[in-house]
Amino acid sequence: MYRPGEGLLYRWPLAPKAAASLGCAIAVVGWGSVPTTSTVLALALAGLLIGARQSVLQTVRMLLPAAPVLGILALHQGLSQGWVQAFVVVGGIAGCLLAARSVTLTTPLQVLLDGTASLARPFRRLGADPERFALALSIMLRSIPYLAGLFVDVREAARARGLERSPRVAVTPLVLGAVAYAHRTGEALAARGLGEHDEGDDRGQDHERVVG
Repeated sequence: MYRPGEGLLYRWPLAPKAAASLGCAIAVVGWGSVPTTSTVLALALAGLLIGARQSVLQTVRMLLPAAPVLGILALHQGLSQGWVQAFVVVGGIAGCLLAARSVTLTTPLQVLLDGTASLARPFRRLGADPERFALALSIMLRSIPYLAGLFVDVREAARARGLERSPRVAVTPLVLGAVAYAHRTGEALAARGLGEHDEGDDRGQDHERVVG
């Protein structure tokens, strides 16, 4: 979700941006109130409008995917707890979403993956492999567009045959396509020697765990 651009946040390293986003979430969860929500929203909007030099329209569009859920949640909270509480809850979630979006918007994917691997390095003593974790995360992120496109293709094919209401017709090709994609990815990793055990045994199972 990175978009090249100019602004203060583009020049910040990942650590302070991620810490600020995490701080917004902690504040909303720990001190849910009108002042807290207002402050988080103001900081998130300032980060996008000023720090990332996004327009108001671009900033509003970032919340569109979550708008149905936020709308239902606002209605429920307003009717059951009051509209002030609805602002505290929904406004806090929106602020956290915008704060997190400011991080992914201004940070290249590879930098995000490197930062994730750095966070996992303390767990190396427990047997964790930070590089493998980052690799699995990268594969997951790159798989989402493929699986989304596959879902659209399967749905259109079922609709053309008049079978769009059949769960079996819609789900079975999607599952088979996802499994085939996972196998192809695992084979590509194996061909490049990635994700292997240090001992060199049980390689096939290890590749499937990485892909999964």
